[in-house]
Amino acid sequence: MRRRDPAARCGRGRTNATQCRGKAGRAARKPAEPTTAEPATAAACRAAGEHGGGRGRVLVARLDDAGDVLLAGPATRAVRTLADELVFLAGPNGRAAAELLPGVDRVIEWRAPWIDHSPAAVSNAQVADLIARVEGVDEALLLTSFHQSALPLALLLRMAGVRRVCAISNDYPGSLLDVRHVVDETLDVPEAERMLAVARAAGFDLPPGDDGKLAVRRPLPDIGRESGHLLGVGGAADERSYVVVHPGTSAPARTWPADKHRQAVRELVDDGHRVVVTGKERDLTAYVACDAAVDLGGRTTFAELAAVIEGASVLVAGNTGPAHLAAAVGTPVVSLFAPVVPAARWAPYGVPTVLLGDQQAPCSGSRARTCPVAGHPCLSLVTSEQVVKAVRELTQ
Repeated sequence: MRRRDPAARCGRGRTNATQCRGKAGRAARKPAEPTTAEPATAAACRAAGEHGGGRGRVLVARLDDAGDVLLAGPATRAVRTLADELVFLAGPNGRAAAELLPGVDRVIEWRAPWIDHSPAAVSNAQVADLIARVEGVDEALLLTSFHQSALPLALLLRMAGVRRVCAISNDYPGSLLDVRHVVDETLDVPEAERMLAVARAAGFDLPPGDDGKLAVRRPLPDIGRESGHLLGVGGAADERSYVVVHPGTSAPARTWPADKHRQAVRELVDDGHRVVVTGKERDLTAYVACDAAVDLGGRTTFAELAAVIEGASVLVAGNTGPAHLAAAVGTPVVSLFAPVVPAARWAPYGVPTVLLGDQQAPCSGSRARTCPVAGHPCLSLVTSEQVVKAVRELTQ
């Protein structure tokens, strides 16, 4: 599918335009002055850590899951080039990922009732808590998926005194946004590029030498000796010496059946691979690993999981946070991808990937969390043999 960057134009009252009002920081409202990024090193992690200047304390918000936060990494690094301090606002499912993003100085965790999968009732105390915690923020970049609205958060940030707010909004925002970036949502733009376009519309860009891929803060935890011991190789495990299988996802509609994962693990071992199974659900990982693989279920922090995946030759996973974590550490992915959301937007970004799953299945584009089609055919028809073949393709 052809990709197109949803580039912004400045103006008023037209669709497919970025409406620009305001000036960075605490100045009065008037058209913003153009800014340029300062030079930085080629390494994204070091470049994002460079202090910028002139834009004060900038908040970047992405309030859903870990994978969504990791995909916001390029936009976050762009903001960091000019921000004196970068505060990341994340939901409880995204906090650990936000803490791994290069360039983030501080993370605020807040559960958004219009985004969270199990939202609590809205209360005055909950709203007051957020308003108090973002005090002193000069401007904000609100990053949302195509089916989410930035306007509820924009309203709360205005109540907190944030003077410049930038976001995508196809709905009329009134005075809630200073930079309204309007995009054609019929175009399947990769999520990382879509969010970076918002940062650019707000006057931020990547530093020279930054390739725009996903990244994590370095150094990661040193898990070499532990992984070597678990894999039975004595000392530290050699890089790319094993395959990681991650069977869990955040939604049943995105999950390949557990028995197929278990069979794939056995066949990968028979094919000569060492296999490590990861995830939070210990019963699931124990079942999938059986007696054929190393079971790390429930035994890693998010940063340690990044290190485990970085050491792997391939990750086998559904459309879930660890797939984007693999992209952030440069590990190829066999992606068991249910088409409830478009793969063109959400497949692992910037790394070699083999996509498995019927992308034309009846559930396509439904955004369902539980499969609406009997038998879950988009993924249940994927075979363990296909997974083994895909791993071979990515390791040869």
